[in-house]
Formats: sequence, C-alpha cells, structure tokens
Amino acid sequence: MKIQNQPTAELTRLAKLIQPMDTVAMLTSHDADGALVSRPMAPLEMDAHGAHWFFTDRRSAKIDQLKVLNLSFVDAERGTYVSMSGRGEIVEDREHVKRLWSPMARPWFPHGPDSEELALLKFTPHVADYWDAVDTKMVRLFATAVSVVAAKPIGLGEHGHLAHL
Repeated sequence: MKIQNQPTAELTRLAKLIQPMDTVAMLTSHDADGALVSRPMAPLEMDAHGAHWFFTDRRSAKIDQLKVLNLSFVDAERGTYVSMSGRGEIVEDREHVKRLWSPMARPWFPHGPDSEELALLKFTPHVADYWDAVDTKMVRLFATAVSVVAAKPIGLGEHGHLAHL
C-alpha cells in the first residue's frame, strides 16, 4: 500500500502502525438485515487526508453498505491491532484507478483498469483504536503470565484511541 505523508500527528501514528501490515484488511459493514458482514480487502493507498482506497466491483453488495464501516488490520506476530470506524463512498475516477492499478488485480478485473465493473472504494476513518505490543512474542507471553499472577495488566503494550482523524 502506498502511504502518503499525513497532515496530523494522529494520522501519522495510524500510518506507522498499519504500514507493516498493509497486505489485507478486513472491512465490516451491516447487510440489509442488519447483520455484521466482513470481507478481506487489499488496501491500495492511504492518501494525504487519511482515506484508505480499495478496488471494488460496482456490482458488489457492499456498495449499498457504506454508511457505517469498520476497517481492521492485524499483525499477530508483532502484537499490533488497528480498528477504524468510518464511512465509505464509491469513486468513479479512471485516472485514480490507473494510478493505483496493479497486475495483482487482474484476476478480479480481467480487462485491467478499464474494466467496466471496476470502481474505487474510499474509506474515510473517523476514529481509530489500536493495541501495540512493543516487545517480542516471548516477552509478551511472559508479561501475560506476570499480569495473571498480579491480577492486573503489566507490560502488555500500548492501547490508544485516535479521535481527531
């Protein structure tokens, strides 16, 4: 994923957290019955305003489910987790599509960036929560054991809430 320079400290922190885990994100929405549904998405870009961009099929059911979204990233090896709440919109900008195009998208869009069904999904986060363990998995396991004995969290990493996105 291409990550552009961010205008605020909060978005810069968010960009640094997700940079190493930018291969797949889970996008969650409400379906027509109100049930939560999640799907894996390949992030393409975090633009200079903190929005996340994805390719999507304009025929997809998620097109009607963009009012309230959650986007999450996970790096279990590092012990880093990011969950963002926001909203989405469909953008029909062929130049932006061509700029973000990668041959990795060809299985879903065989006609390339000119595929009729290809559109951009822009996710704009409003708030984010993150959990970031600063040590190795072994140190985290030890900290968990110490926390169990002490009956309180000790050295388990940082949890933050970013509300000014």
